Amino acid sequence: MGTEAVLRAAVGGARRVVVKVGSSSLTGPGGGAIDEARLVALVDHLASVRARGGEVVLVSSGAIAAGLGPLGLGSRPRDLATQQAAASVGQGALVAAYARAFARHQLTVGQVLLTADDVTRRTHYTNARRTLTRLLDLGIVPVVNENDTVATHEIRFGDNDRLAALVSHLVGADALVLLTDVDALYDGPPSRPGSTRISAVLHAGDLEGVKIGGTGSSVGSGGMATKVESAGIAGAAGIPTVLSRLADAGHALAGEDVGTVFAPQSRSRASRQLWIAHATTPRGRLIVDEGAVTALTKRRTSLLPAGIVEVRGTFVGGDPVDVCAPDGRAVARGLVNYSSGELPPMLGRTTHDLARDLGAAYEREVIHRDDLVLL
Repeated sequence: MGTEAVLRAAVGGARRVVVKVGSSSLTGPGGGAIDEARLVALVDHLASVRARGGEVVLVSSGAIAAGLGPLGLGSRPRDLATQQAAASVGQGALVAAYARAFARHQLTVGQVLLTADDVTRRTHYTNARRTLTRLLDLGIVPVVNENDTVATHEIRFGDNDRLAALVSHLVGADALVLLTDVDALYDGPPSRPGSTRISAVLHAGDLEGVKIGGTGSSVGSGGMATKVESAGIAGAAGIPTVLSRLADAGHALAGEDVGTVFAPQSRSRASRQLWIAHATTPRGRLIVDEGAVTALTKRRTSLLPAGIVEVRGTFVGGDPVDVCAPDGRAVARGLVNYSSGELPPMLGRTTHDLARDLGAAYEREVIHRDDLVLL
């Protein structure tokens, strides 16, 4: 079998698969209510994976969309507070619909709501992985969504495509399937005559010259660009991805020739690094000198206060920040050990001097290399 056929066979035989479905695929033409027929059809396909001995994690959008009708809203609200209100109303309805549909197959669902903050801080990250793994061990189907009721703009994943890619790595999935309202990735706008389906993306060069559009839905937050990015995130973890439409979900899960399959990278990133790089939004920037850039990128050292020349933004210990070269280019991202208020008096000084003048608590890195990833 060729490489594409091998990838599709791997998806069809995946022991553990993460499936993401978007809002526009689950809602009716008006976008304001869940179309239970579509939801039930999806669940039937996921139950087939379970019936063959596989495990499924479902990442489902639709909470905000499901709340629009009950709130009397005609389209997705722009302001965060109303989005949170719609999610609060819609999340219960969404999970209840899944519970009913899976119950027809004697399967139980468990709701897991995540924010980016939940999975970037070390203890929270470990808790999320332990919870999802335990649910799978117990035979439960986890239904994951971003916790839109409490997430702020600063701690959002931004879309469930990226969340699904990160969850696929978190649970050690063998495949990721992204379901949308477009049947595949095309080499141009799908509606334009002459555009052709790209059946496989085996190398980054396969996307050169391909124009990838944004969101085409009034109820969703993602688009084709985020799906391609998410396939890349999963690929960095060594996980193949299939992008397809909901109507072809059964064929995609069976490894058949539908949609677009994305090959994983030959070398996968460590779990911690992948999450810091892709699940975080920087709260600030640390400008460093050229010596620090070399130490970080060539010798893979921790970031020490001696190499920092400027602090930008407001953040606390444990927050993600970007580490930038003198020209402003971000070279790394990491979880900082000090707040933006603590750092200025420390700049340019050695940890030995800081410990002598301020106490032993200051004899530590600004960002430890285990919490730092090159961009």
